[in-house]
Amino acid sequence: MAPRRPRVPGAFPKPVEPTATQTAEKGELYAALDLGTNSCRMLIARPKGNQFQVVDSFSKAVQLGQGLEASGRLSRQSMARTVQALQICRRKIESHGVRRMRLVATEACRRAGNARDFIRFVRRETGLPLEIIPPEEEARLAVISCASLVSPRTEQLLVVDIGGGSTELVWIDLSRVPPPDRARAIMRLSGGFHQPETAEPAARVVDWISVPLGVATLKDQFGDVEDDAARFALMSWFFEEKLADFTPYASGCPQEGFQIIGTSGTVTTVAACHLGLKRYDRTRVDGLTMSSGQIDAVIRNFLSLGPEGRRADPRIGRDRHTLIMSGAAILQALMRVWPTDRMSVADRGLREGLLYAQMAADGVLEELGSI
Repeated sequence: MAPRRPRVPGAFPKPVEPTATQTAEKGELYAALDLGTNSCRMLIARPKGNQFQVVDSFSKAVQLGQGLEASGRLSRQSMARTVQALQICRRKIESHGVRRMRLVATEACRRAGNARDFIRFVRRETGLPLEIIPPEEEARLAVISCASLVSPRTEQLLVVDIGGGSTELVWIDLSRVPPPDRARAIMRLSGGFHQPETAEPAARVVDWISVPLGVATLKDQFGDVEDDAARFALMSWFFEEKLADFTPYASGCPQEGFQIIGTSGTVTTVAACHLGLKRYDRTRVDGLTMSSGQIDAVIRNFLSLGPEGRRADPRIGRDRHTLIMSGAAILQALMRVWPTDRMSVADRGLREGLLYAQMAADGVLEELGSI
């Protein structure tokens, strides 16, 4: 499948947060659920200043997209596993008395021929209102989740969200925004990428793209290649080919004031391994900056371990060992083609973006100074 992008400027993502039918109360809880190709993840949080405070969370590898590449459909087994996870989420939502929620599905459901049947099955079995969002909406939400990691020195920003079934890339020009206001300008994109003209300097989305290759789907493309190193190299070059007509890549933008923010399990796993963490620590990983040399060193170590070594490595984890090399191949391709040698690590993504967007729509977040 070819990468997807807007055909005209007006096709940039518009806000789709549902208008609240009741006024949100102070301290009200919100839920955000991200059902991807590989994982089901949820956060329950309350607004706190210009951020939010997480009160409960859930994450489980459900492999919803297993077999999708070959059949074009979600299997009965994967749907059953996913519904079991969603039933746990429903119980958490009910136990916390959550009224504000947004529960979304991404690439696996966008591609599956029986996705609508699955959505009805979920509603029947769990009562949860799961919705399938388009890739541009997924990209927008990933961007606003990373606002607080934007450096005041950044003039050109690339946000990369590596998922299970797709990878979203968004290029943003911040050069006209005063440095102290650049993080705040990213948060204003919660209203959509295509903003109306205002007197106030704003972030400008130069281009965005959704590549229908993530850690699970890219792995499936090269499952017949037995040699570990050869498979990794093929995956990396194959992904790079999909970026050939992405505007910033083709235009050769300057390095000055350039920042890449990467958000995914792959990026955070590579960061944790670089730090030598025996136990994952979000406070040390989120916001970390890694050089391309440091990223390459971790990837070389993964390759030296081989499949069995990666399976046994507690830093990678049993849920991720089969997917880490496809994610690393995407990461290496990105660092190879973009004009910077450093990446900011984000332990955040779609769920956080969903929470920010809901809370912003309800007006329960404080006005941003610097976040």
